[in-house]
Amino acid sequence: MKGDERGAGPRCLVTGATGYIGGRLVPELLAAGYRVRCLARSPDRLRGHPWSDEAEAVRGDVTDAGSVAEAMRDVDVAYYLVHALGTGDDFEETDRRAARVFAEQARAAGVRRVVYLGGLTPAGVPERELSPHLRSRAEVGRILLDSAVPATVLRAAVIIGSGSASFEMLRYLTERLPVMVTPSWVHTRIQPVAVRDVLRALVGSARMPQDVNRAFDIGGPDVLTYREMMLRYAEVAGLPRRFIVPLPVLTPGLSSIWVGLVTPVPASIARPLTESLRHEVVCHEHDIARYVPDPPGCLLGFDEAVRLALQRVRDARVTTRWSSASVPGAPSDPLPTDPDWAGGSLYSDCRELTVDASPQALWRVVEGIGGENGWYSFPLAWAVRGWLDRLVGGVGLRRGRRDASRLRVGDSLDFWRVEEIERGRLLRLRAEMRLPGLAWLEMRCETDDDGRTRYRQRALFHPHGLLGQAYWWSVSPFHAVVFGGMARNIAQAAETGAAVRSRERAPLR
Repeated sequence: MKGDERGAGPRCLVTGATGYIGGRLVPELLAAGYRVRCLARSPDRLRGHPWSDEAEAVRGDVTDAGSVAEAMRDVDVAYYLVHALGTGDDFEETDRRAARVFAEQARAAGVRRVVYLGGLTPAGVPERELSPHLRSRAEVGRILLDSAVPATVLRAAVIIGSGSASFEMLRYLTERLPVMVTPSWVHTRIQPVAVRDVLRALVGSARMPQDVNRAFDIGGPDVLTYREMMLRYAEVAGLPRRFIVPLPVLTPGLSSIWVGLVTPVPASIARPLTESLRHEVVCHEHDIARYVPDPPGCLLGFDEAVRLALQRVRDARVTTRWSSASVPGAPSDPLPTDPDWAGGSLYSDCRELTVDASPQALWRVVEGIGGENGWYSFPLAWAVRGWLDRLVGGVGLRRGRRDASRLRVGDSLDFWRVEEIERGRLLRLRAEMRLPGLAWLEMRCETDDDGRTRYRQRALFHPHGLLGQAYWWSVSPFHAVVFGGMARNIAQAAETGAAVRSRERAPLR
């Protein structure tokens, strides 16, 4: 292996490090002694990860040959963990082009191995009958296997782990619906796999012999129908027994809308997930164990994987989520900090208050906003906005937070995304709800010249066309209630919290 003159471990390139699997793979590779370089369109989104100081981050896109070539320099093993799940109609061509660029640049750079995580495909089903996303992932695997660089293609069905899209879908369907009228795919047999076993296979694949160039099925020890998974989830979670009534008329399109309304997973992502459940996805071999031995006591079963995932959710230790992979706007989108703001009209609603609390007390409220804590004004208005967003295919409010008290750049926060955070000073959110324009919400904690704590809040909107202009002026009359109330209630929450902590610290007499 290449290494460097100081004898450091081999270098791995990880694409998709801002996503669910990639964000968990990086620390596993570091712990195994590898040096890690991450390729990301927005490297700043890696800043808040605990491992960010140990891994190198470079800017680039897998469809851009130049940036991939630079990222591949001196790399031993390259992980391809990106796909176009939930994107537009041309996603298959985008996946195809990106895989070819990756394979070509890996060969040119002398990379020893490529590792790809794809989807488990049903045996005996013609490729043309697969769902578009499953078909595309199978094609990506073939492109990598047919390249000049030895490849390991891991094929998994449903991944069970805190924060995965599949787990969130299972979790919310089961918890929110004690009686369910479900699509016929609830009777499809599936072989789920725990996320820790997926990560173990990914890390172990880096050391496969040079002559190995093939796909491997990976799955856990249990083969279950989706119905059995929901019933067993309810049992592990301590819920009353669920009653499930399959209804064959629910098409994948209708199923995705139904899943999108009940769970935090939007219809754009729910559709490929539900389409992939039309066919049985069960492993037909376990050859991966020849090269990556099973752990002592065998692979993690479904019940234990669910138990561990739920414990992480309850302990607020969800390190990555499915929503981490969403990109907050195009790289070319303007920022509200751009000088003279060449992007055109930029409307704003500004609020400023003096707060009778320390900046630290105010920041605790600001960083804890959203999710279970809400948005500190007119809850009904926020709820209605979330439902309207869902109805037009947006993400809605139910994505919540990854962590109850801490945020990092790139975190999803209901229908916002953390675009910038200067801990103790600034939180900037970019809107991801459906809007005729771009929107941000900024919250600042400052100290004025007299030593008083000041809260500054800005809502910003860049309209797209006449519809965007009409949208801004139609909602402006409500800003005093929504944004004015938010500023006042955040200040009051900080003052109340500071007073409570002061009483708790007061000595007993």
